Amino acid sequence: MKKKKIFSGAKIALATMVAAAFALLFLMPIVLTITNSFMSASEISSNYGTVFAVDANGGKVYISEKVNLKFIPDMVSFSQYITVLFKSPDYLLKFWNSVILVGPIVIFQLIVASLASYGFARYRGRIRELIFFVYIILMLMPYQVTLVPNYLVSDWLNMLNTNWAIWLPGIFSPFAVFLLTKFMRRIPESVIEAAQIDGAGEWKIFRKICMPLCKGAICSAAILVFIDYWNMVEQPLILLTDAEKHPLSVFLSKINSGEIGLAFAVATIYMVPSLLIFLYGEEYLVDGITYQGGIKG
Repeated sequence: MKKKKIFSGAKIALATMVAAAFALLFLMPIVLTITNSFMSASEISSNYGTVFAVDANGGKVYISEKVNLKFIPDMVSFSQYITVLFKSPDYLLKFWNSVILVGPIVIFQLIVASLASYGFARYRGRIRELIFFVYIILMLMPYQVTLVPNYLVSDWLNMLNTNWAIWLPGIFSPFAVFLLTKFMRRIPESVIEAAQIDGAGEWKIFRKICMPLCKGAICSAAILVFIDYWNMVEQPLILLTDAEKHPLSVFLSKINSGEIGLAFAVATIYMVPSLLIFLYGEEYLVDGITYQGGIKG
């Protein structure tokens, strides 16, 4: 018994060390980005200048020196943030473009998904199962497959270069419908029947029973949908021809080599909403994924 305990403790310690090593590895780029955003332009240039150098024709220059990955700046400088927040309004404009594009998608996709999921969960039939199967097929397809049809439909509806070209495909995306339907189907039928016996109608069952029980799943869907569309690149590049309407995710890739210090600061600002939402909703995210439905004690 004692040997078993020692062996079990060794396995746990080894697994913890491996998990910690992977966590450190995955966190390194984030930590590097945040700390480097507080470096001065000259320090960034001395550490990474060779990596981002270009020749006179705009071509790439191969790395000829060892890159100095530096996590702690010699002197903390807020000059990059001052430039981004006060001296260069383009960055904040693109940030608000991201908010304007992503906010309505998250809100209305959850509204549409909640109503559709309730219908799929409450009423069964061949036609409904076929429609739900089509939802799954669409969800499994990468967005690049449906990008051309979306472009053609947006062009036909005269929505190209408008926010609607991004909003409508996002609002009616099948992912949240699939997630919430699977969750609602796990709610015990006895709970619904008890509400019906008490005289509750469909709207009251949806609002008073299904929605509170699906709180974790809704928060999970909101977090995942937000992160997905917050980082979108292909959709605005294809559907928004006016660069002024592009979100910050597209604009980040266009920062030239002379502004690499600003790139660190902008990337840090760009990460803040995703990190805050994840940290705030982490409990709901885990709960929504693991909870199997029903009444919690």
